[in-house]
Amino acid sequence: MSHGDHGVPDRNWSYPTAIKFGVGRIAELAEHAASLGMARPLLVTDRALASLPITAAALDVLDGAGLGRAVFSDVDPNPDEANMTAGIAAFKAGGHDGVICFGGGSALDLGKMIALMADQRPDLPVWDLEDIDDWWTRADADRIAPIIAVPTTAGTGSEVGRAGVLTDSTTHRKKIIFHPKLMPGVTICDPALTVGMPPAITAGTGMDALAHCLEAYSSPHYHPMSQGIALEGMRLVLENLPLVYREPDNLMARAHMMSAAAMGAVAFQKGLGAIHSLSHPVGAVYGTHHGTTNAVVMPMVLDFNRPAIEDRIARAAAYLGIDGGFDGFRARIMELRAELAIPENLKALGVEESRLDELTAMALEDPSCGGNPIPMMQENTRTLYQSCM
Repeated sequence: MSHGDHGVPDRNWSYPTAIKFGVGRIAELAEHAASLGMARPLLVTDRALASLPITAAALDVLDGAGLGRAVFSDVDPNPDEANMTAGIAAFKAGGHDGVICFGGGSALDLGKMIALMADQRPDLPVWDLEDIDDWWTRADADRIAPIIAVPTTAGTGSEVGRAGVLTDSTTHRKKIIFHPKLMPGVTICDPALTVGMPPAITAGTGMDALAHCLEAYSSPHYHPMSQGIALEGMRLVLENLPLVYREPDNLMARAHMMSAAAMGAVAFQKGLGAIHSLSHPVGAVYGTHHGTTNAVVMPMVLDFNRPAIEDRIARAAAYLGIDGGFDGFRARIMELRAELAIPENLKALGVEESRLDELTAMALEDPSCGGNPIPMMQENTRTLYQSCM
């Protein structure tokens, strides 16, 4: 990574987009769409959201400005290339010129994939744009449609990211598809949109934000900016997630969670780790909720990484007002899981012992592995999965 013998690492850092943050700012959707040159945007959301009042209200804003009210909502919880192909067909059939990604991580990820691939040359498969080396340069950047992101959950942080996750339906592997122009041109963070989340989704998405911050904070890579953001993101989640779970209409706490979600995704430029590399295969094979799966494996991964992160977690605990260093921090995570009714282990999520070898192989292929503070090998990863059962 470094040049010469001075030991200073070379790193590439990039920081997010224009974020319009505040209650009621969904009212600005049409003006931001127009500012990015959209005349006929396609709003991409998921099936559950498609029929809800917040979606109708967003479409009313667009319609009122003469931008139409086109929706695509055929989005699975772990979207795959079949969803993408259907979305591209809808995009082309409607003569659309931009995508508004509206919803949780699945809708945001799939909306980005539609914007990326709708106009690329037909012989370029989406898998050729996986986040490996400079594969992204294979795409024609000028053919990527403009993107607006409107998160309705506080979790993935996809609204400030330059990538999307797509599941390969044949191998059940989740792949990260990357291009710098997948960073939304404008992100609208309106905490009022998150009020209607079911409690289990509030819990799971909030724990996803915590996992992003915790893994980034623990990662060995050099990125002090992300380090600071990760630490404050953890504080916001620990203080506000129990609040929004108990008081779904608490807009201030919802706002803090929405900030923490975006902060988690900015922070994980520094890297993710074993929480995500264990969770991705389970989600791909069993269709479990990503954030909830992260929450299930979080304490076991903390134990696994303890030799490398004990002092660092003790410093975080001090900042977070938690007594007892590493043990106190771990106990706080266990309390939080109990408060949010997170399942106890992977067995409770339906994971079978007989598939642990297969899941281990998938975990070791996951790009998140590289940011784990303890190197992940076949044997220790298999043992870690076992401890999560």
